[in-house]
Amino acid sequence: MNLILLAATPVILIILFINYKDKYEKEPKRLLLANFLLGAIVSIMITTMLYYGFDIILPLPNKTSIFQQFIKAFFVVGLTEEFSKYIIVRYYAQKNKAFNEPFDGIVYAVMVSMGFAITENIFYVIEGGYQVALLRAFTAVPAHATFGILMGYYMGKAKFSKNRIGLNLFGLLLAALFHGTYNFFLFIDFIPGIWIGAFVSLFIGVLLSRKAIKQHQEQSNFK
Repeated sequence: MNLILLAATPVILIILFINYKDKYEKEPKRLLLANFLLGAIVSIMITTMLYYGFDIILPLPNKTSIFQQFIKAFFVVGLTEEFSKYIIVRYYAQKNKAFNEPFDGIVYAVMVSMGFAITENIFYVIEGGYQVALLRAFTAVPAHATFGILMGYYMGKAKFSKNRIGLNLFGLLLAALFHGTYNFFLFIDFIPGIWIGAFVSLFIGVLLSRKAIKQHQEQSNFK
């Protein structure tokens, strides 16, 4: 029970932070919960099925091949996981009438991402224990939040733009790019010290996320 609580704590803190930043027009709690649960269940299911498909069509057995780890990081993991979140935001949250300002893209994308993150985190923490819980609280969970913010920023813009398809897809690809970059540096850990690149990419993602939050706050229809 303590491990599950530790796995959930960083997710809860990030949700509270994003809710606090949604200053001008709060989202319906039921809709927030629905997006969170869809991320925790449906996105995980979509990801799992796509993983199995990749394993059959494109097996990548060589863990010391930089090229294979690049494909795994950016396409098998990064694009797959972000696509599974994108589907929920695009076809559930974005169509809802409560999605009525650009900042809502960030809110709902983060809720879906945190749903995904809590399920993933519980599995990792139960297997790895307290050290894994502490490490992921400052790495993987915030990383999922930054991916969600970057995707949600452009999906929020898309809702109120004539270029909806282009902005939505750009948000998906940007999240997948940062996700892939973060994972790639971790996957090629057979190169000494290369893991630092993951933290550099996370730091850049956090900076861009802060900027994205501020810009959408300033553009709120309810300010």
